[in-house]
This record gives sequence, structure tokens and C-alpha cells, in this order.
Amino acid sequence: MKTHPAIVFLLLFVVSYGSSENSSTSRGCGLDLLPQYIYLCDLDAIWGIVVEAVAGAGVLTTLLLMLILLVRLPFIKDKEKKSPLGMHFLFLFGTLGLFGLTFAFIIQEDETVCSTRRFLWGVIFALCFSCLLAQAWRLRKLVRHGKSPSGWHLAGMAICLMLVQVIIATEWLILTVVRDKKLACNYEPVDFVMALIYVMFLMMVTMGVSLFTLCGKFKKWKKNGGCLIITIFFSILIWVAWITMYLFGNTELRKKDKWNDPTLAIALVSSGWVFVIFYAIPEVHCTILPSQQENTPNYFDTSQPRMRETAFEEDIQLPRSYMENKAFSMDEHNAALRTAGFRNGSLGSRPSAPFRSNVYQPTEMAVVLNGGTIPTAPPSYTGRHLW
Repeated sequence: MKTHPAIVFLLLFVVSYGSSENSSTSRGCGLDLLPQYIYLCDLDAIWGIVVEAVAGAGVLTTLLLMLILLVRLPFIKDKEKKSPLGMHFLFLFGTLGLFGLTFAFIIQEDETVCSTRRFLWGVIFALCFSCLLAQAWRLRKLVRHGKSPSGWHLAGMAICLMLVQVIIATEWLILTVVRDKKLACNYEPVDFVMALIYVMFLMMVTMGVSLFTLCGKFKKWKKNGGCLIITIFFSILIWVAWITMYLFGNTELRKKDKWNDPTLAIALVSSGWVFVIFYAIPEVHCTILPSQQENTPNYFDTSQPRMRETAFEEDIQLPRSYMENKAFSMDEHNAALRTAGFRNGSLGSRPSAPFRSNVYQPTEMAVVLNGGTIPTAPPSYTGRHLW
């Protein structure tokens, strides 16, 4: 009985220790989680969980599209659809990078994370918009001339345009971190936006070139041009929104320290899903869709002109003896019809019964099969019969 107070005291100590530990950690996170990754599971700051879930769904969707292209690659025979496959894979890789970079803005800052953010933001967006610009150039060629540039030209163009932003981002990091000995996280929002001027230039040029994809005689490629225009349009809206919020909105609302990372993370996720929904999915569907043969007649289309209906004698030269025999038989047949009409005159407008002559009348097919000569009359054609 004397041991009961000691056991009760031990239980109270364990409960109080556990409650103190739970109060020091975020709700929804484990006890061993580093504070840097709190926003990945913190239920009190739910924006991190929502953005994380949407970004994860984007990663799975992008990987699925890449897998579909890889599986269907051997079955794509159309040259115009097969040439941009390398560019499509580059674009999907860039979209996958956007969703992956979102996690760098959910976790808390350190020197490595800040360097990654500053370098990859502009480079990944430059890759995506370079692919879109190459696609706009390709569609302009297809709409006007019906021929696409080679796949090496499209992929090389996208990579070369992206390398310009790689140089810009590398120079910015070297000048601020290496030369000036500043911390990687010590930068102003204006500097971050100014380093993305080249990406904005790519975006505006792509918008201008994509408008010309609606002008041309090859109409089947105009749908792709429409999807491209919609993609660029929504991308511009997203960029205007996040730049305005990042530079002015958060400062005016006095939420600069708390809302900068969510603003950039939401911009990444939104841009990624715009690329997937309005561009990647339609392009993958158009690429794996079998090409319709333009010269194949559609027998159910009533708008198509009917086939030429001509007499058989116009295409096949029949022997002269057959033509004379046919003329003779037609005269005899008409005489028989007049005789029958006279005999049946009392019946009013009742049509007279047709007669068939005893003269053997070979058909056109019989003449052709007989090598152009008139076949002899069979023994059954010996008398005149009434039908």
C-alpha cells in the first residue's frame, strides 16, 4: 500500500513531461523533426501542407506524362509529331523542376536553401519559356508552310536561350556572395525580381510569336497555337500577381517576413499547373493521337463530291460488230414495244409489257472477259419470248 503514492507521482511526472514536449513542438509534427522542416507538417501554418500536397500531385502528373511519351515513342510515325519530342521532354523536365523547387520555399531558410532559390528560380522558368518560344516558332512554320524545324534545332534553341539565364544567375551569386562576402539570404526582393528580367523578356517574346500561329492555311495546327496563347496569357497574369504582392503587397500589409515565402511557393505551383493543364496535356494528347490520312475518302461524309457516273462504253472501246448488233436489237425492241402498246390500247394508261428480242445481246462484261470479241449466242436464244 505504501508503493501507491510513488507510482502515482511517477505517472504524473511522465504526463507533465510529455505535455511540455508537445507544447514546444508544432501540432502535427513529430518530436524528432528539425525546426527547419516544420512548415511541411505544421497544422497551425496549413499553407505549407496545402502547397506541398498540390506540388506533389504536380510531380506525379508530370512524371506520368513523361512515362506516356516514353511508352508511345516507338509508335509515333508522323515526322511532324516526332521532331519536337526532345523539346517536350525538356519542358516536362522544367515543369518537374518548378514543382520540386516549391519545397525549397516551404522549408525555412539557410545558406544552401537561399542559394538554391536564387539560382534555380530563373533558370527553370527560362527553360520552360524557352521551350514555349521554340514551340511558337515551330507552330508558325507548320501553320504557314506545313513543315516543322528539326528536333535538334528546337531542343538546341531552348537550351541556348536557357543558358543566358544560367549566366545571369551565376554572375549574381558570384558578385554578391563571393565578392562582396554577403550572406546568400541577405538580398532585397527588388534584386530578386531584377535578376528575372531576361525571363520576362522571353515570356513577352513568346506571347508575340504565338499570336502568329493563328494565321496560316494549315488549320489543324491552330489548336496547338491556341493552347500556347492561353498558357502564356495565364503565366503573365501569375507573374504580375506575385511580383506585385512580393514587392508591394506584403510590405503594405506588414507581412513581409511571413508572406514572402508563401507568395513565391504559390507562384511556382500555379505556374506549374498552368503549364501542365493548358500545354503539356494537350501536346501529349496531340502527339500520341494517330494521324488521320488526308487522302482517305470518308464514305459517310455527304459533303464530298460523288464519283463520276459515266456509260461503260465511254471507257472501254467495244468492237464495231457489237455496236451494230446492239443498234439492231434496240430497233427491234422498240418495234415490239409499239406493237404491244397498240394491242393494249383499250387498257388506258396501263404500261405495256416489255418484250425481249431473240437476238443475242452480249453484256459489256461478257465482251471484256472474252478479250474484246463477240461471244457466240447460246443455244437457248432460238426463239422470241414474251417476258
